[in-house]
Amino acid sequence: MNKLTSLLLCSVLGLAGTITALAKDWVVYQGDKGPGHGKQIVFLSGDEEYRSEEGLPQLAKILAVRHGFKCTVLFSIKDGLIDPNTKSNEPGLEALDSADLCVMLLRFREWPDEQMKHFVEYYLAGKPIIALRTSTHAFDYGKNSESAYKKFHWQSKEWPGGFGRQVLGETWVAHHGAHKKEATLGIIEKASAQHPVLTGITDVFGDTDVYTANPPADAQVLIRGQVLTGMKRTDPPVEGPKNNPMQPVVWVRHYQNEAGKTNRILTTTLGAATDLQDDGLRRLLVNAAYWATGLEKQIKPNADVSVVGDFKPTMYGFNGFVKGIKPADHELK
Repeated sequence: MNKLTSLLLCSVLGLAGTITALAKDWVVYQGDKGPGHGKQIVFLSGDEEYRSEEGLPQLAKILAVRHGFKCTVLFSIKDGLIDPNTKSNEPGLEALDSADLCVMLLRFREWPDEQMKHFVEYYLAGKPIIALRTSTHAFDYGKNSESAYKKFHWQSKEWPGGFGRQVLGETWVAHHGAHKKEATLGIIEKASAQHPVLTGITDVFGDTDVYTANPPADAQVLIRGQVLTGMKRTDPPVEGPKNNPMQPVVWVRHYQNEAGKTNRILTTTLGAATDLQDDGLRRLLVNAAYWATGLEKQIKPNADVSVVGDFKPTMYGFNGFVKGIKPADHELK
């Protein structure tokens, strides 16, 4: 083998190694059969607090194994490992180019434009979005940012409230319930009880607290959050103004974006990994995936929303993520 051939071979092998490494930055669950077969959902995890890197893979497994969707889960990545504190790297966003639904739980991300453009193009195409918890403040661009997408910033003045307020219906405001002390019991809004997303649901529970939220008039509130006195479903509600009125915790809207396309949006301020231990919340999110992808007529009140495999989520909190985890560790065994 001459020197030139050897160099070319090394280059090819090096490139192949790079492609292999990149492919391991996310996880894909191939749905086999079910109403969702033929549709692709892309999950965007990336928050420092609520363990989206644990909760979204479980939700994706349910939707793939139980309902047939192809589910791709992306992560914040540093040196090949999942690192929610890394705000500027979400490999694999090009998967959104062919996605039928985006499910996101993000907090204060500032992706490079070459990554962010895939998210923005997905949104401008009028495709549906299910947004959990801190997605109301998904993006955080520095004041000196020169990004083409800096208006998505959660405190944007150019686009007031940024992506959260403008598209999802709210940005970050405040904790309404006491953080880590007062859990949430989701009470169905009577006027919305027949909405397909609420099929088979009596209530939902989350051990995260209620957020302050004032979605716009064109949003339909599905569930309001009753603030509880403790962290268990059986704890009584707090007395007084915290529950009068109760804050919206799940709402939907049809948002006409600046490209003239209409996005189906479901936003919930619940959604920590620990919240997904609740059957009602899992059912709501599975129903929402059907509704968002135009399959609402196939929603069944007794559809299987049981967890897939072991699911023992880590309690939420800053710097509490499990270290040393690779995306491949979330593959189905």
